[in-house]
Amino acid sequence: MKVLSIQSVVAHGHVGNSAAVFPLQRIGVEVVPIPTVAFSNHTGYGAWRGPLLPPSDVADILLGVEERGVFPQVDAVLSGYQGGVGIGDVIIDAVARVKAANPDALYACDPVMGNAKSGCFVAPEIPVLLRDKVVPVADIITPNQFELGFLTGTEPADISSTLASVDLARAMGPSTVLVTSVERPDRDEGTIEMLVADPAGAWLVSTPHLPFKANGSGDVTAALFTAHYVQTKDAAVALERTASSVFDLIDLTYRSGERELRLVQAQEFYAAPRMQFKAEQVR
Repeated sequence: MKVLSIQSVVAHGHVGNSAAVFPLQRIGVEVVPIPTVAFSNHTGYGAWRGPLLPPSDVADILLGVEERGVFPQVDAVLSGYQGGVGIGDVIIDAVARVKAANPDALYACDPVMGNAKSGCFVAPEIPVLLRDKVVPVADIITPNQFELGFLTGTEPADISSTLASVDLARAMGPSTVLVTSVERPDRDEGTIEMLVADPAGAWLVSTPHLPFKANGSGDVTAALFTAHYVQTKDAAVALERTASSVFDLIDLTYRSGERELRLVQAQEFYAAPRMQFKAEQVR
């Protein structure tokens, strides 16, 4: 399996491709990483150095990869944080060219905008770009609950309203929607959930909620789910494998006392997920 991953790169820490590439490689996936920014660290520190790549440079890198004959081998295109407005058109064009070379290839978009606690942390134009241009051409999207609400103009809360929001998102174009953080009022205390829906149904998985903000965990989640879903064609299995690996990664990081994900130290959790969480079918 080969994934073309168009995301940010940081020198210190693990977000974007600096979070997604290694877990994918550890489960046997060949990754073609395309950088959109090259920063010293993620922006959560409040200060960083390095360039935001012009869309023309990203397009040029993609063209070079295409000229090497790679696009027919690509099984999935993955995109995450989009630093600038013009990058959306570059991604959409790359997806079209990959699908022309391999009609079976899927496009997974992580529509990174923000979260309920921090609000929106991207440029104001980015959420509109994602909603109106990028998400409609995706096969898989992996929003958190906050991002799902923006995309659909709703306020998902309980299972019923979240499923309704997911249906609206699927009507925009993607056939598969993974909601990466569902915090419904009636969930078990001390838990957080993920929900996935595709043409076969909808499933919910619950894990313990750790009091820890792990930058990059969403990037790992999107990458692993995409790979497992493409390989198994089973949303419930992909959800269970992803939830198992990501929980153990976050738990290991939390117990280490470190700020950045213990991405390398957790590698066995990607290669051999413990499968300690069972997905419950909710539709």
